[in-house]
Formats: sequence, structure tokens, C-alpha cells
Amino acid sequence: MLYLIGLGLNERGISREGLETVARCKKIYLEEYTVDLPFTAHQVEEMIGKKVLLADREKVESLKIVDEAKKMDVALLVYGSPLVATTHITLIEECRALGIKFKVLHNASIFDAVAETGLQIYKFGKVASMPTWKKSFEPDSFMDIIKENQSIGAHTLLLIDIGLEFRDAWDQLKLSSKKHDFKLKDLIVCQSLGTKYQKILYRSMDELETFSGVKKPYCIIVPGKLHFMEKEVLRNFEPRTD
Repeated sequence: MLYLIGLGLNERGISREGLETVARCKKIYLEEYTVDLPFTAHQVEEMIGKKVLLADREKVESLKIVDEAKKMDVALLVYGSPLVATTHITLIEECRALGIKFKVLHNASIFDAVAETGLQIYKFGKVASMPTWKKSFEPDSFMDIIKENQSIGAHTLLLIDIGLEFRDAWDQLKLSSKKHDFKLKDLIVCQSLGTKYQKILYRSMDELETFSGVKKPYCIIVPGKLHFMEKEVLRNFEPRTD
């Protein structure tokens, strides 16, 4: 049987049901390729009391884990909630096709945590992803999603590619907005939500020009039309003047 188990947002976020499940699994994998983990594999091992194997993209997408689940109980531990990363639905579909039992144990994810910014969840539009640019490959389709969301007053959650440093992400965002002739004003930057390293910043593009104090993992929110209650909460994350 295959278990997809969400770890939540920090090293102690796994649920009681998750702990009981991994206790009876013969193999336990930790997925490490969809996000910069805010904890180490060793911390996960200490929490669950068992050895974990790291699973990269090749391991997961090869569906070898599904093959192993034919013969034994196997767990795939995923940061946040296991189906937020859409690639994992493939594992479920393969299990269905082969008649292999599976179970999903959901948990808190970035989609829950961003509510701490004060932005109302139902006012978010389409989610966008920012990939890492290469010399001859500079995709900026995320700007199309931002523009579409802005046109209806919706907020945009911008998920950042694994390994992409904040300064590089900001540069890509700045260059893309210029290319699309679309002026960005204020951004919300969320670092390591749900952990002791959590940080929420509400800054203008100009204020972020030389800002570098953001560590991975992080996401960027482009706010849409703000309700007065949203504005009130966001003031807590503006630069302090006292």
C-alpha cells in the first residue's frame, strides 16, 4: 500500500495519524525536489523515529515507489500537503490503474499559511510559478497570470522554483514586468511560514531594490485590490519607523 503523507510546514508538523502510519511502513521516502525544505532529513528521522530515504524527481516520476507499494507498505513524505505539488497525483492514478491501495494524509500547506498576511483566501486568483532562468531560456508566463488576476482585483500567489535565491527572483520579476509593460507596485514576501524562521514583509518594488534578507523557502504575493481589513493587517508588515 502507498501512503502519501503531508508533513505540514515544520519538522514537527506531521499528524498523529501520519506518525502511526509511518510506524508500520517498511520503506519511507522524503520527497526533496518540489521545494527547498525548511528542515533536514535528520530532523524528520528524529521526529518519526525511523530512517528516511531521499526521493528526487527521477525517483518519484519513474514510479518505482508505486512498484514497491505492490509488495509492502511504502510512505512518501511531502512538505506541506501531498497533493499541492500536482506531480504527485500521477502516483495515485498509477495506483488506481494497477489496483494498488493508497491513502492520502493531508496537512497544512502554503495555501493555508498565506492567510497570516491578512489577505482573504477567497480573493486569490490563479497561482503562478516562477522558474529559474537560464541563458537561453527566460520564461515569464507568470506575468500573464499576474495581469489576469490584477484585472479582476485578485491576489497572485507566486511560487518560487527550488534553489532560486530571492535577489534573482526579484530581478526576474522586475525584468518581466518591464517586458510586459506592467507596473508592479507593492509585494508581500513570505519566508518559511509556519517555522521559527517565519518572516512576512510588505514592501514596494523600490524598497526591495537592494533588499536581500530573505532565505529559502519563500513565496511572493502580488496583492490585488485590498479590502480595508486587509490593509489594516498588512500595516503590521511594513517597515518600522520607530
